[in-house]
Amino acid sequence: MIQEKTITVEEAIAYSEVLEILRHMSYQEYNKVPKDMINMFKKNAIIHSNFRYDFNKLFIEQNISKDAKLILAILFRDYWATPNQRERIKKKQLEERIKLEEEIRKKYSGENIFNRNNYRANQDDSSKALIVKKEESILKRIIGKIIKIIKRKQ
Repeated sequence: MIQEKTITVEEAIAYSEVLEILRHMSYQEYNKVPKDMINMFKKNAIIHSNFRYDFNKLFIEQNISKDAKLILAILFRDYWATPNQRERIKKKQLEERIKLEEEIRKKYSGENIFNRNNYRANQDDSSKALIVKKEESILKRIIGKIIKIIKRKQ
């Protein structure tokens, strides 16, 4: 069962858009989506949405919110995609997640953090040098915690 939570206006709009698109799908495709999920969309959607699917436009040309596109992408991956498509999508998502995690590691690596502090420490103002020493001890603690988290995940 899907857990209930307070939703934003953007999410309510997205649910309305998803329901409008689902309304125009074949009965077989519509029935692949779990009933409790459709009921959750209905319960949280804006009742009088202005969005109407335009059959004269391609899907990509429709004026659909980013949230609705994400929901539809998940529905496609989980319920409508062939096993081959599903595996390709999951592989692509994993590659993107790994790439993002690597960018975060590089951005917040110990070397990069200390390089910024070296720049600050080389400034002539002695009062700023004292602040840098204080920041280094805080940074060392933060880095230690990050390293512990990374080790736990591995």
